[in-house]
Amino acid sequence: MTQTARPISSLSLLAAIARRPETLLFLPLLPLAAFWAWGETALIAAAFGLPGAIALLFAIGPARPRTPERDGTTGLLLRDSVAAALDEGLAVRAASGLSPACIVLAIDEADMLARRHGHADFAQLLRETAARIAATVRQADQVARLDGACFAIALAPVQRADLESVLQIASRLQSAVEDNVILEAAEVQISASVGFCTADRAPGGDAERSAGMALLTAAEAAMEDATHNGPGAIRAYTRELADKRADLSCLRADLAPALDNGDMRAFFQPQISTETGAITGFEVLVRWQHPVRGLLTPDAFLPLLQMAGLAERLGERMLYQAMGAMRRWEEAGHRIDSIGVNFSAEELRNPRLPDRIAWELDRFGLAPDRLSIEVLESVVAGDADDVVVKTISRLAEMGCRIDLDDFGTGHASIASIRRFAVSRIKIDRSFVSGMADDREQQRIVAAILSMAERLGLETIAEGVETGAEHALLAQLGCGHVQGYALAHPMPETETLAWIERHKARAQAPLLLERRAGE
Repeated sequence: MTQTARPISSLSLLAAIARRPETLLFLPLLPLAAFWAWGETALIAAAFGLPGAIALLFAIGPARPRTPERDGTTGLLLRDSVAAALDEGLAVRAASGLSPACIVLAIDEADMLARRHGHADFAQLLRETAARIAATVRQADQVARLDGACFAIALAPVQRADLESVLQIASRLQSAVEDNVILEAAEVQISASVGFCTADRAPGGDAERSAGMALLTAAEAAMEDATHNGPGAIRAYTRELADKRADLSCLRADLAPALDNGDMRAFFQPQISTETGAITGFEVLVRWQHPVRGLLTPDAFLPLLQMAGLAERLGERMLYQAMGAMRRWEEAGHRIDSIGVNFSAEELRNPRLPDRIAWELDRFGLAPDRLSIEVLESVVAGDADDVVVKTISRLAEMGCRIDLDDFGTGHASIASIRRFAVSRIKIDRSFVSGMADDREQQRIVAAILSMAERLGLETIAEGVETGAEHALLAQLGCGHVQGYALAHPMPETETLAWIERHKARAQAPLLLERRAGE
């Protein structure tokens, strides 16, 4: 061992000397010295051999440590540094009995905050969040920024990194981050979703990723689950969550092909007048005819589709199918007053949306008032984006109807109802379900209907599932209803037969009256 170590040490020393600036100054003299001492052959050998010798000496010398990359906004380390810290912690786990853990924290509705307050103030929010996290964790813990408004914390190995102790740390981090932040000289309340994974629950590494990266990925999966159940939720990684994530990953891969192949189709649910019983419209609802999983409702895939940036493509297809259905119903002799199409916040932020809708209306020869733009109440509540305001205003000016969907759940003010030129409010199904047996719900619905009447707004109740609910809503003065009590959402191929059956039922009492009068 000793004899082997000496040459390596000598070569390293020689390499260090060769790299010194004063040594490099004399290197050009070496070929001249070789020529003076041994002639032209030595000159040629020195000229060709010297660069290789220098390269060898540099290779033998100790490599300079690579400076880890840092985030330009917060100054924090990045993903690889957290994974490396977790790898180190997992490496000593078996020998020391100490275990690391990983926590991932994400600011809720970060995109909305960035749009509302601007890039500079949002960057300040990220820096403040990073500082609060760093002040909460121990000096030995590693903090890094992930994509967007996500932060990862590699907890240094401790004796008891079990579920309860890591949950306590996660709660402290969440509380520290959720303190009000001053932006634009105003206090802003934020919330954060947190996911974590302990070493004993983490999936193992594989050929593509280290054990530390697998631990970090598991904590991210828990954070995503917390986000879907939030805002402000905390979730621990479990094996069941891993299976669920793998399932969602497979479903996510099928999204774009499903749009291309026409597997995501428009289904239509009728809307009925409580006064006349006539069909006053249809709402378009998307369904995915999956080749393996069968017919999927939006809650199974719509969040994935929005995260994949495919919401606008879906909206285009739904609008096209809606306009085509209206045209075909009319050609069959059934004029439907309006059709409701849902538009997401992402679509409403596109300033070209009104032009696209105008082109589709003209393409199918339909007047703008035949289209109802369904907008979630949460989109118009609070300080909506200027682009959203302008888009909805342009659609209203074109003559399109604006329906405020899920009314009562998003805290929209009367001012925002006026601001967005809302023509009809849709009472959310949570107020309708079970109202026949709940006097408190009846009073809430009656109050909503009274307000709408004073504001000159039409009303429609969704989620009507029983005849008793239908009758009660009619008594309270709700103008229109839709729900399973009337019809389930159906593909376009079934709508013509349903329309004809409904009209036949509506005309039956009139025929009986006429016969009785004869």
